[in-house]
Amino acid sequence: MSRPPLPPFTEDTAREKVRLAEDGWNARDPAKVTLAYSVDSRWRNRAEFPVGRAEIEAFLTRKWTRELDYRLIKELWAFSDNRIAVRYAYEYHDDSGQWFRAYGNENWAFASDGLMTERHASINERPISEDERLFHWPLGRRPDTHPGLSELGL
Repeated sequence: MSRPPLPPFTEDTAREKVRLAEDGWNARDPAKVTLAYSVDSRWRNRAEFPVGRAEIEAFLTRKWTRELDYRLIKELWAFSDNRIAVRYAYEYHDDSGQWFRAYGNENWAFASDGLMTERHASINERPISEDERLFHWPLGRRPDTHPGLSELGL
């Protein structure tokens, strides 16, 4: 199984890879999202270090159970050969209705088949009021016409 675009990346294929990742995460389907990662993919995500698809799927299931109405924007930061760096922000609310905006950076490494073998994430977040929200598209894929992070000043 391969997951195009494949390394070595160009600026265009790196941007495409980032948008495909954003689209997958905005669909919030852990079983489908997990298919973008190698069977032995290694993650660092805050204080969790899942390894392999089963642990990644369990992580994503927990995440999207508690992060409600999740909407994410990713933006290419840098790339080379088989690596991509992104910055991102996402908004969600918890079960009490409190909204949050999380900000982060990720470093990705890919195998030649285009599956991600490593994901290192650094994330912080802050509570926001509902009127501070910036991500207002219907759940699912961010429309092409919706501004990205740079256009939103994030």
